[in-house]
Amino acid sequence: MKALTKKFLRDESGATAIEYGLIAGLIGVVIITAVRTLGSNVSAKFDAIAQNLT
Repeated sequence: MKALTKKFLRDESGATAIEYGLIAGLIGVVIITAVRTLGSNVSAKFDAIAQNLT
C-alpha cells in the first residue's frame, strides 16, 4: 500500500494535462481578443470609407 501511495504522489501526468489545458485556454483568450480588436478596427475603417463615399 505504501508503494502505491508513493507512486501516486510521484505521478505528474495529471498535472501536465492541467498545464496543457491552461495553456490552451490562454491561447484561446489571446486569439479571441486579437480577432475582436481586428474586427473593430476593420469595421471603423469601412465606416470611414462609407462616409467618404457619400
